[in-house]
Amino acid sequence: QVQLVESGGGLVQPGGSLRLSCAASGSRFDYYVIGWFRQAPGKEREGVSCISSSDDSTFYTDSVKGRFTISRDNARKTVYLQMHNLKPGDTAVYFCAAEALGPCSFARSGYDEWGEGTQVPVYS
Repeated sequence: QVQLVESGGGLVQPGGSLRLSCAASGSRFDYYVIGWFRQAPGKEREGVSCISSSDDSTFYTDSVKGRFTISRDNARKTVYLQMHNLKPGDTAVYFCAAEALGPCSFARSGYDEWGEGTQVPVYS
């Protein structure tokens, strides 16, 4: 079992960049698929990106491809989401989630553990 804590959110202007971190505590972090999700006001939580446990394969939703990069550092038990060229449509609370030994997916039901989220407002 892992516990997750997100950090790195904050107000950013359109076109700006942020790097979110998802720090884990617990054992065998390398067994876990880690996903980033976001929830905008009045909308459902949606998958943004995920990184596999086996070969570090990465996946992105279409709206962030080419702008966001997910990576993991198993020694630090941390997954990062580097975000560039942020747009007002990226405004949301961003959550990371962990799934033990599962496939990388954007299905929320597949994830066992969730962080509490970090806010990313994007506006001038």
